[in-house]
Amino acid sequence: MSTSHSEPVASVEVAPSARKAIAPWRRLLSAFLESKLAVVGLVGLVLILLVAIFAPWLSPQDPFDLTQIDIMDSKLPPGSESYTGMVYWLGTDGQGRDMLSGIFYGLRISLTVGILSGFFALIIGTSVGLSAAYFGGRIETLIMRIVDLQLSFPAILVALILLAILGRGVDKVILALVIVQWAYYARTSRSAALVERRKEYIEAARSLALSTPRIIFRHLLPNCLPPVIVIGTVQVANAIALEATLSFLGIGLPVTEPSLGLLISNGFNYLLSGRYWISFFPGLALLLTIVAINLVGDQLRDILNPRLQR
Repeated sequence: MSTSHSEPVASVEVAPSARKAIAPWRRLLSAFLESKLAVVGLVGLVLILLVAIFAPWLSPQDPFDLTQIDIMDSKLPPGSESYTGMVYWLGTDGQGRDMLSGIFYGLRISLTVGILSGFFALIIGTSVGLSAAYFGGRIETLIMRIVDLQLSFPAILVALILLAILGRGVDKVILALVIVQWAYYARTSRSAALVERRKEYIEAARSLALSTPRIIFRHLLPNCLPPVIVIGTVQVANAIALEATLSFLGIGLPVTEPSLGLLISNGFNYLLSGRYWISFFPGLALLLTIVAINLVGDQLRDILNPRLQR
């Protein structure tokens, strides 16, 4: 007579360290979902990012391919149909390009410029601000005087001067925006680091003879990130708006790489003739992008700053 032995099924448990790592993100997500406007902004921002990423596959036409553009289709109103049977749902511009396709590709370029410039400015500005707060003395005074000097000038004026020197191009615009933005991150990170550098964990790290880079980036940086993240969302939106302004003025991106600002500029001369769609739809896309980013940033500010929590 054979007897069967049933083995107990092992239960999967989450390690305490994993629970501690997941818990702050759960609280952040639940706090973020409390605001309906923030959820709407996040959903809109995700959709805009997806449209920008998959623009080559979603666009009815490639606005960079001259073989797909016909000058006979120029300035067609929304809903018009070309002789090939293609429907221009948002109309065409003065060169005969499909406005919907141009907006998809324009979002791609505008978001690329805004995100990359904000990322590099965050790295440079945060490193400079943390170093100034940690070392103090003459180094802090010199750095903060440079920051104050730059912030005393309007951002668009500095960008205009830089682009007049550097020339036109995506890389030139990104470099100019990084130079314009880094001072905001430096001031914000330095203010947060001034509070943290006097706390006990920094003194303990110094007493253990840890290296200065390790103290700054391993211990000081994580506790200064919340205000930097908040200012980062605001600066990405500002960078997109600033790039659009520069392109509208004709000194930003070249015509071969149309961003939303350049698309708005292309239709400006046609507004008085009633062809509103050439500027209106790119302007609407730019407005929705900036509003979505600001809604997300405002909610992050309320969550990460205890004084602003409702």
